Amino acid sequence: MKLDQLMMFISVAELGSLSGASREINKTQPAISQAIRQLENSLNLELFSRSGYRLALTDAGKVVYQQALRVKHEAASLRQIADHIGAGNEPSITIAIEASFDLKIVLPILETVQGMFPNTQIVLRQEYISGALEALTNRAATLCISPLDSAFLIDTKLEHHFLASGKLVNVAAPKLVSRHPNLSSSLDLINEYQIVLQGSGVTTKGHNFGVQDGQRCWFVNDFSTKQMLIERGMGWGKVPYFLARDKIDSGELVLLQLSDNKNYVNLSYQIIKNQDQILGPVAQTLWDQFVSITKVE
Repeated sequence: MKLDQLMMFISVAELGSLSGASREINKTQPAISQAIRQLENSLNLELFSRSGYRLALTDAGKVVYQQALRVKHEAASLRQIADHIGAGNEPSITIAIEASFDLKIVLPILETVQGMFPNTQIVLRQEYISGALEALTNRAATLCISPLDSAFLIDTKLEHHFLASGKLVNVAAPKLVSRHPNLSSSLDLINEYQIVLQGSGVTTKGHNFGVQDGQRCWFVNDFSTKQMLIERGMGWGKVPYFLARDKIDSGELVLLQLSDNKNYVNLSYQIIKNQDQILGPVAQTLWDQFVSITKVE
């Protein structure tokens, strides 16, 4: 069975005659007739009833026709993908994103690029603390969205553009706060559990930022779990403000004001790429789209 045989079979099935199919696909009638005979022989089925004026599909032919349409569609999709890649477009792009970033900010961009390049797979890789930047520098991601501190801002190996501001806020549930009527410092919470997010990068693995000596801790690897534990009064800690905003407004979470702890951590999110990396058409379009927006929270 060959693809061109199926294409000729579909044409005859839809037009009901060899002559009509011949004109449509620019093949001679004997060539089409021979192709259909070969297809019938390979399937060991009679696809057309040849007793009438027009060629009519047999019951078996009707089933094969439906499957042939699927093959035709898949072949067309394969051709589109091949043309897409052949034109220099990337088959796949990975964007590493620091998990504290509000993805809603860039959803319109991702939607636009998806419409422009439907045959490029875009992988959104969520990372924690240093993980996104490490994925970029290790060439495991084409682009990354991550906060940058002053040390990285002068690194000439990276090209970056400000994307949005964000912040982490120190929160706890009201029932945890009620256990400490005179709460003023993190020392007062030393016998409570601090919920600590572990980084996904090598450079921050095993480092617990903002944890005082002797502090009880639970460790998690995503913000949703961290916030869930905090909401239950099982501990306290920092979460992205955009995730906690509604809970803070409703009173289900309380902003902590600790004299010896950074209660707010302001973050400057950048879209970043390796300066020496030549981007393909899809990645370059993404970069240009990202650079065109600036959001401040």
